[in-house]
Formats: sequence, structure tokens, C-alpha cells
Amino acid sequence: MANIIGVRFKKPGKIYFFDPNGTNIQKGKYVIVETSMGMEYGEVVIANRYLPDEKIEKPLKKIIRVATYKDKKQYEENKQKEKEALKICQNKIKEHKLDMILTDVEYKFDRSKLLFFFKAEGRIDFRDLVKDLAAIFKTRIELRQIGVRDEVKRLGGNGMCGRELCCCSFLGDFETVSIKMAKEQNISLNPAKISGNCGRLMCCLKYEQEVYEEKHSRLPNVGAIVKTPDGEGEVCRN
Repeated sequence: MANIIGVRFKKPGKIYFFDPNGTNIQKGKYVIVETSMGMEYGEVVIANRYLPDEKIEKPLKKIIRVATYKDKKQYEENKQKEKEALKICQNKIKEHKLDMILTDVEYKFDRSKLLFFFKAEGRIDFRDLVKDLAAIFKTRIELRQIGVRDEVKRLGGNGMCGRELCCCSFLGDFETVSIKMAKEQNISLNPAKISGNCGRLMCCLKYEQEVYEEKHSRLPNVGAIVKTPDGEGEVCRN
């Protein structure tokens, strides 16, 4: 068993587990943590609790500290700087005549990196753009091309089920979803009923697919003759 807290960096967003480092931290507090992307400022959405080791991705990183007033001010300044960076980058994209749409900007908490997220139909040569941005902001610049699913994940929202979108709450990676899954689950193939907010097939089609595959492997095929307590019959569908 391990003592953990759950931290969320964006609303909506995935919850990540951290070692509270011997500190009891209430839900709603903010902490500074070290991630693979650098230092981050996040909200504690799950207070101290113990979880079995098999439910935790090791190694579990420790929090650096409970956020101070100074940390909060820096976080707020970063949010303001992101808005300014968005406008500057949009102007630079026009200046370089690049066929790309800027969707979001994100400063790492310690300002060690500035990330720009964009959409584009194909590959973009943005080397000159990166040079310009690095000269302006005096920090590491990273441009990331994202798809429609990633865009919706960053924007957030609710699905037709009424719950927060899976990609915004707990899904770490997007798995392959096919129309074959909808057919095997006898779901209407109406695009409006099987498409998510991103316009792609809903991720939840994947959740029960293994159960349906196992069921189909054991059931007789359509057209087979079967015996029942009421007599023989032909399988119409399964």
C-alpha cells in the first residue's frame, strides 16, 4: 500500500498520483510537483489515501511543496503571459505565411519551456518561427501539432451520456476505435449517435469490445440451426 494524493493540472484534465512526502494535504489545496515535463502547479483533488501498489504507476514522484502565495502569483502571471504569447505567435504565423492554426499556449510553471499547440493539414516547416519565438521569449520553445481529438481534450466538455468527456477525465492515450466495434455491439450506425464531440468515433466503444468478441466466439453464427427446449430454430442475429 502507498500513501498518495491525486493532483489535477487543468480543468478538465486527468488526475495524477503523487507521493505527499509525509504531508497531510486537504482536497482543494495546491502543490508544486516535478513531472516529466518540468515543474507544475496543480490542484489536489484527492486527499491523502492509501492505494494498493498494483494500482499505481511506479516510481511515484514526491511533491516538492505545498504551493505558497508566491507560487500562486507566479501561476497567475504565467496564465497572463500565455495570452500575450498567443497573440504574438499568431502574428508571427501570419508573418511567415504558415498554413497552421494556433489552438493553445502553455507555460511550464518555472518558465523553463513555452509550448505552442497547433492544427495543420500536413507537415509544417516552422524552424524560422521557432527561432523568432525563442528570441522574443528567451526560453525553450516547443511547437506541437495536434489532431481534433487532442483539441477537444484540451478544451473539455461533456459527452452525450452527460458525464465529463473520458479524454478529459481519465484516458491517458487514445486507442484505435473502428466502425466494426459498433457493428459487433449492435449499436446504431447513425454518425450522430456513435461520434464524440471531436467528430470521431466515441472512445467508449472500446470499453466493452473484448466482452463482445468473447461472446461472439462462443455463440453460433447467424444462419446456424440450433436446438432449444421449444424445438429447432435458425439463428437470425447475435
